[in-house]
Amino acid sequence: MTERQIRIFGDPVLKTMSEPIGAIDAGVRGLVDDLLDSVRPPGRAGVAASQIGVNLRAFSYNVDGRIGYLINPVLVELSGEPEAMDEGCLSVPGLWFPTMRYPYARARGVDLEGHEVQVEGTGVLAQALQHETDHLNGMLYLDRLDKERRREAMKQIRESDWF
Repeated sequence: MTERQIRIFGDPVLKTMSEPIGAIDAGVRGLVDDLLDSVRPPGRAGVAASQIGVNLRAFSYNVDGRIGYLINPVLVELSGEPEAMDEGCLSVPGLWFPTMRYPYARARGVDLEGHEVQVEGTGVLAQALQHETDHLNGMLYLDRLDKERRREAMKQIRESDWF
């Protein structure tokens, strides 16, 4: 389909809980195609539907050459000791902050045929699964920062040329 424009911090769609996807129809197939096209450019580990302006529960990922998607994803397992991982977001361009994430994550969802699928991983993939699920719940990684780092992030956002 097409690479879609990424919504930026301040857009209300990013702070809205996404709705579950019901029937898998042509619209959902088009959304998944757009999510896959939107995650392919270099430097993109994941794109949630809300980031392209669609409040439905789906995201795509692109980590270590592994590209895929999940419809109605649910994190079913997080393990290990949470650790601070440098994290950024396409919706908050140019900012990177250490964010507490579990080193292992497993998510369950469905594919376009309605079959249950699971994606699991460590490191960046685990981080992406958690990050994109947060988006679908109306949460940005900035919401996970401690008070001092969040204050610094908000200062940088206000001073940015895109805000």
